Amino acid sequence: MPRNPRNQMYPANEDLPAAGRSGLIVRLWRIRTELLLVAGLALFAVTLLGATLEGRWLPFILLSSAISAPAATRTGRNWVMAHVWCVISRHRLQRVCLETTMHTRAGRIPLVLWITPTRTGEKALILTRAGISAEEFDAYSEEIAAACWARNSLVFRHHRRANLVIVEIVRRDEVAGAVSPGLDRLYGRRAWVALRSDLEEPPDLRGTLVLSRLG
Repeated sequence: MPRNPRNQMYPANEDLPAAGRSGLIVRLWRIRTELLLVAGLALFAVTLLGATLEGRWLPFILLSSAISAPAATRTGRNWVMAHVWCVISRHRLQRVCLETTMHTRAGRIPLVLWITPTRTGEKALILTRAGISAEEFDAYSEEIAAACWARNSLVFRHHRRANLVIVEIVRRDEVAGAVSPGLDRLYGRRAWVALRSDLEEPPDLRGTLVLSRLG
């Protein structure tokens, strides 16, 4: 049977296995951004309270400036919103895996190892589980785009390690001259293979682009 997002990978007389309870480390890894944010806010509150009780206002001024400066500039606001979308997309990717067949019979879903903003949206590095491949993500590309409230989603597989997958979430057109706000350049392109034959693989961002001379 050809791979199709509407075809179940399990027999027709078998219910889709429910998502199992992951280990503590995996659950903490999934909410790592929220935990770091809570820890940062708690540290800020403790520092501010201690400085106020001791009558020292310099730490208060420095901390307030460090927090308000990003909100006062367009670049800072764009940086914050880009990373907020990364957190949203990570949770939506996990939800897609839970609601489709992209989880094992034991209910374990792939791990989103890293997600970073790009010029057109977000890019997630995913470690698949046994029984799940990059082709499965490509088959559900429309579901991924819809779940992430995006325009489109592209899937790339590692050239040598088939268990590593990149899901690129496309939200907008690429602005000429725009600089990637995240760690997009660390991924490179030479090691990744596009799953769709109609897609041209982007150039290696870490290498030198050589243009052939016509005529």
